[in-house]
Amino acid sequence: MKKLLLSISIICSAFVLNAQTETSLTIKAANNQIISKHIYGHFSEHLGRCIYDGFWVDENSTIPNKGRIRLDIVEALKKIKIPNLRWPGGCFADEYHWRDGIGPRNLRPKMVNTNWGGVTEDNSFGTHEFLELCEMLQTEPYIAGNVGSGTVEEMAKWVEYLNFDGVSPMTAIRKENGREKPWKVAFWGVGNESWGCGGNMTAQYYSDLYRRYATYARDYPGAPLKKIAAGANSDDYKWTETCMKNMGRQMWGLTLHYYTIPTGKWNAKGSATNFDENQYFTTMQNCLRMEELVTKHSAIMDKYDPNKKVALVVDEWGIWTDVEPGTNPGFLYQQNSLRDALIAGTTLNIFNNHSDRVKMANLAQTVNVLQALVLTEKNKVILTPTYHIFDLYKVHQDAKYLPIDFVSPDYTSGDKKIPALNVSASQDETGAIHISLVNLDPNKKITLNTVLEGLNWKNVTGQILTSAKITDVNSFDNPNKIHIVKFNGAKKSGNKLSVELPAQSVVVLELKN
Repeated sequence: MKKLLLSISIICSAFVLNAQTETSLTIKAANNQIISKHIYGHFSEHLGRCIYDGFWVDENSTIPNKGRIRLDIVEALKKIKIPNLRWPGGCFADEYHWRDGIGPRNLRPKMVNTNWGGVTEDNSFGTHEFLELCEMLQTEPYIAGNVGSGTVEEMAKWVEYLNFDGVSPMTAIRKENGREKPWKVAFWGVGNESWGCGGNMTAQYYSDLYRRYATYARDYPGAPLKKIAAGANSDDYKWTETCMKNMGRQMWGLTLHYYTIPTGKWNAKGSATNFDENQYFTTMQNCLRMEELVTKHSAIMDKYDPNKKVALVVDEWGIWTDVEPGTNPGFLYQQNSLRDALIAGTTLNIFNNHSDRVKMANLAQTVNVLQALVLTEKNKVILTPTYHIFDLYKVHQDAKYLPIDFVSPDYTSGDKKIPALNVSASQDETGAIHISLVNLDPNKKITLNTVLEGLNWKNVTGQILTSAKITDVNSFDNPNKIHIVKFNGAKKSGNKLSVELPAQSVVVLELKN
């Protein structure tokens, strides 16, 4: 009897794992909407081991580096074509005084990083070092200025130091510090999380303050600023309303911060690796909330800016879990699983599909912090599952957005359900079509029958990222457990595209003539 029950159980399990649903997609020809490459931006704060023991190694380190900037990380990030890098924070930005981070390193004053672990910051990594890193990465810098504890004069002179090519006290100091020509930094954040760690301000107070700071953050010849205001925390729609009403014409972009918390509880977020399917489902529910947030904040922005001149800049997003056991709680070091890759693919699909308003975004954070692309341990480096998503999705950067029409099958858990499937598509300048597909259901594959209206193609190839378990990770002992492989589950059937999308997977297809 026990053998019979076991056999029935195995058969039922096999049925569940091989179960599938069918859906139809329609992909339409390109319009003039572009998926900005800056949606694929990143964030590096003076937090934990992101800068120090991440990008920036000890001066006596034997790890290959150039001027203390770690070269294996640089090469990995260049491969995925990161378009911009945000620095120095985050919460750190509003206690950072830029003049402490220039000049001879042995003369730079030390400070306490009160936000992140109470460690001593020696300011060895400052403005010149960051901009050298950006030049090595071939990426655009995005600097967050200090509104919380800084002054209007301090911010104004930082902009002058960075961008002015004439005769002035700031340019003279820059040249003394070894930089003859200005960097001409465009992206400029006027404060960060001003509703919280950036000053605990009201929306009205911040919007008035922004107007003052932004007035003195000057456009210098050949270096116009794209000024980015500190926007809302999650669903604070009143903040967005106030900012758009009071300063809509004075900003290039308005930020939104939203983190996926597995449990939804900040005091007990949940493990990065030890979770069951119930918590996985809840995490994906929370991840998909980004769609609602972007939609509702965009609607408010449309009210004041119908021509969509102000960008929605989601410059902090990603999964935030409890730290890895035994690590400093203030360093926010967490592992990165297949679940996190599915979150990254899903979120980027949402941004792509809202690229009429979302023009910039920054995953938190690049190295060793939160949903990192890269983890380091001495001379070892891991490229996380999330890194591989950005590698797959780089084909969408600055490509034409292709609208998609479909109804997703459900992924159910008890009496709750979420969309199992999310998709975005684009067409690059060569005419190649790219379709990114995410199946969040860990139990069922999805069969897709796709019509491409007004689009010509003959051949399809693909790549896939998946693994046996949603808890699987790349470790220092097994750094390539989860990696991109060739996908053979797509074919042309008459004039349609047929796809067998495996459970818990991310697939990117390329269609060419």
